[in-house]
Amino acid sequence: MTVPAAAAGTPRQDGPSAMPDGARGLAAGAPLPTSDQPGIAARRPARVLAMIPSGEVYDHDCVRWYEHQDIQQHIGNYHNIGDAFVFDSSLKLMNFEVSKHLNIRNATAADIDRYNAEFDFCFLRGSNYIHADMDWENAIPVLERLKMPILAFGIGAQAPAKGKLVLSDSTKRVLRIIAEKSASIGVRGNFSAEVLWDLGIKNVRVIGCPTLFRNNDPDLRIDLPPLDQIRRVGFTLRREVSRSYAQDMQHYLALQRRTLLALAQRYDVEIMAQGEIEEKKMLWGTADQRQEAVQALLDQGWFEAADDPLIGLYRAKLFYSDVVAEYEALVRRRDLVLGYRLHGNLMALANAVPSIYFTYDSRTSEFVETFGIPSFDVFSRTEFDIEEYWDQGRFERFNRLYRRGYGEIRSFLDENAIDHKMHYDPPNALVRRRV
Repeated sequence: MTVPAAAAGTPRQDGPSAMPDGARGLAAGAPLPTSDQPGIAARRPARVLAMIPSGEVYDHDCVRWYEHQDIQQHIGNYHNIGDAFVFDSSLKLMNFEVSKHLNIRNATAADIDRYNAEFDFCFLRGSNYIHADMDWENAIPVLERLKMPILAFGIGAQAPAKGKLVLSDSTKRVLRIIAEKSASIGVRGNFSAEVLWDLGIKNVRVIGCPTLFRNNDPDLRIDLPPLDQIRRVGFTLRREVSRSYAQDMQHYLALQRRTLLALAQRYDVEIMAQGEIEEKKMLWGTADQRQEAVQALLDQGWFEAADDPLIGLYRAKLFYSDVVAEYEALVRRRDLVLGYRLHGNLMALANAVPSIYFTYDSRTSEFVETFGIPSFDVFSRTEFDIEEYWDQGRFERFNRLYRRGYGEIRSFLDENAIDHKMHYDPPNALVRRRV
């Protein structure tokens, strides 16, 4: 179907006035008793309630994983640090005074009364929430009682590899509550907008992901150097993927392995993990944990033998961090980042580092289509050839759509009355250079 103009990103005709009674204007912060200008109430910075955060906040708008200094606390658990990228990036785009976490699991009536008294708006971190298996826990009664705008900041739908996307009644209700409490819902791409439109939710704006715009640079663009100048490459690894969303798991993994090894023969490749258990054990585990990880990857077929060159590559060139800023520092030192991770690749693009996506599901396909990012179809039954993608013309489409997307996310924040840092002509444009 064709998404109507409002869903595709055109500003809504009703704009911010569509906010529910009692919510309009709260996001700007409550009036203060004094002002420098007679007759004009000063506004304090907004107080933000974060729904489904990912990591702990430090230094006001920076994010790292919980208890990150004690890796043994979570070395045996998988978590996707890419979700923390989105949380960190969202905070960096907004002006706010303090951010706290919304308790949706076991919030009491007193908790909700306190939220309503102390906070100006709630924001839902962008992620893949619109799918058949999403568990919202106790979100519905909590959200229904919030008397503030709820900002859905780049949420997305995930279609199964086969069959139609079927959503639970709870997911539909949560989405409708958010729509009722906001001027517009910000979604990842056109497919997500279509899903909401089919539910009767029409106050939708396509904004992509905050990670792409985290450095607040409307003039960002990708300019390719000659390919023979590329030396340092980051490969965004994703071994884990559900069979429900990747149509051929064996091919998916085999191609990823072959591509990684081929690139390592040609470039200085850093393997960028994002929270996989075995990779964390190989980096930070005890001697026994490292051996357990090697054996697990041998059993899974990711390592093919005890002398597999991929084992040596892992031991010499594997990267993982619990701190978003350390990922950003890494991509700034790369000449190219490519691979299977949506947010890992996005962090590179946000820092003007060329990136090529490997697409394998509706989520990755939706994003590259929305922003014109050069991409390789994992299930095309061909081998990846970097020369085919090293074409400035491919990246000019991204350059054009990036600027349009910057305007869309800025308009989204404006129409939801969210104070933000996004401007078309910042006084000091971001200076980007890899060391």
